[in-house]
Amino acid sequence: MAGVFLMKQKLRTVVPKRPPFDPQEYLDSRGPARKVVKYRTGEVAFGQGDAATDIRYIQKGAIKISVLSRIGKEAVVALLTPGDFFGEGALAGQSVRIETATAMALSTVLIIEKEAMVRLLHEEPLFADRFLSHMLSRNIRIEADLVDQLFNSSEKRLARTLLLLARYGQSNPQRTLPKISQETLAEMIGATRTRVNFFMNKFRRLGFIEYNGRLKVNTSLLSIVLHD
Repeated sequence: MAGVFLMKQKLRTVVPKRPPFDPQEYLDSRGPARKVVKYRTGEVAFGQGDAATDIRYIQKGAIKISVLSRIGKEAVVALLTPGDFFGEGALAGQSVRIETATAMALSTVLIIEKEAMVRLLHEEPLFADRFLSHMLSRNIRIEADLVDQLFNSSEKRLARTLLLLARYGQSNPQRTLPKISQETLAEMIGATRTRVNFFMNKFRRLGFIEYNGRLKVNTSLLSIVLHD
């Protein structure tokens, strides 16, 4: 009996413990049921009408989310940066994509199969918390965008959009923005390119933004948003 007891004790000591799950480490790597894909500027990650079989996470770069109407008019609904998920509709029963995701800069994207994502959400509380936080933030952003469109001038909408793209107020702000055209900004705020050009020149003249090959956003731009 003593020998059996000692053998059991020895077995307990050699069985390796599972390391604690690290959501960020998972999202920064590749492995079973997930892969990392790089997209060139202008390359489509997935198109409207494609099968919705996975969820995406941006490791590096920037992704534009747009929707095309039946008459061929495009609307830009979001510009996402590192740390953002997209394609979440696959988890809500969408069989096809309802939007197009396009790389706005050289981008590295983690692709997680739908089944693996569902399993993670059920089995890993830390990952579920991370994803829930993302979804709540996205929902708040959508509501704020709607209020912005309804009540604010195009100048304020442009200033707010630039600050959001610079991740103002977040833990990892990026003052230098990925390359983005005035046409895209116009689509995002519901204005004409002429109006965007006018306000961008004004912001630059006042020192709110800088442009020397790359667009830089200064926190002083916040004064436009706060001004009544």
